Amino acid sequence: MEPARRRARLNPAYVVVAAIVRPFMFLFTTKRWSGWEHLPKEGGFVAAPNHISNFDPFPIAWYLFKAGCVPFFLGKESVFRIPVFGKLLLASGQVPVYRRSSRASDAYRAAVSGVKDGKCVVVYPEGTLTRDPGMWPMVGKSGAARIALESRCPLVPMAHWGAQEVIPHYRKGLHLFPRKTLHVTAGPPLDLSDLHDRPLDGATLREATERLMDAITALEAELRGEQPPTERWDPRVHGQAETGNYLRDRGTGEEQP
Repeated sequence: MEPARRRARLNPAYVVVAAIVRPFMFLFTTKRWSGWEHLPKEGGFVAAPNHISNFDPFPIAWYLFKAGCVPFFLGKESVFRIPVFGKLLLASGQVPVYRRSSRASDAYRAAVSGVKDGKCVVVYPEGTLTRDPGMWPMVGKSGAARIALESRCPLVPMAHWGAQEVIPHYRKGLHLFPRKTLHVTAGPPLDLSDLHDRPLDGATLREATERLMDAITALEAELRGEQPPTERWDPRVHGQAETGNYLRDRGTGEEQP
C-alpha cells in the first residue's frame, strides 16, 4: 500500500514527538490498516475519527503519518499541561481546546487556518470519549462539519478499533501485553457540496454532522463485524454530562485515566 501523498517537512518538535511515539507503537502494537486510497493526495483536510479511548490519538496519528500526512490534533488543553510532553505537543503545532472559556473559539480559528494552509487537522466530532455502552459513535458535535464547510476542504470520516485494549474505555491503566492489534480505516470524503451555498446555521451543521456520524458508524461496523444500534446514543437524553467522566459522575467510583 503506497502512501497517499508526500509528507510535508516537519518542525524539530514534531520530529522529537514522532521519535518518541514510533518505537512504542512498533514494540507494543500491530496494525491492520485500510482506506489510504481515500485520503486526499494534496491540500488540507479534516480527518474525523471515532473516540473510544485516551489512546486514540496514537493509532490515528501513526496511520496518517505513514500515509504521508502530518496530522495536527485538536485536544483538550489539560493534555498540554503534562510536563515536557505537553510543551513538545504545543511546539509541534498541536492545538489546545479551551472548553467553556473565552478562548474556546481559538481552536476553531486555528483549525480553519490550518486546513486552508494545507494541513491535515484531526477533529473528534463526538468531542469526548463516547458514552455509548457498546462504544459505538454517539451524537456528534458540529465542529468538524463547521470547519469543513467554512474552509470547503474535504471531510474524511475515519474509524478505528483496538485502542480500548491498550487504555480501557473510561478506565485507568496501560495494558501492553500481549501486543494489541489496532484497526484503522478511512472512508471517502463526504460530499457536502449541496450544503456549501446554504447558511452556516444550526440546520445545515446538524445535517452535515449527521452524515459524518453515519459514515463513521458504518466504518466502525465494518471493522468490528457487528451491527450498530438503530439509535445513536445522546448523553443529554440519558442525563449524562457532555464532558468529563460519566462513570464517576453517576457515582461508580471509577475515574478517567
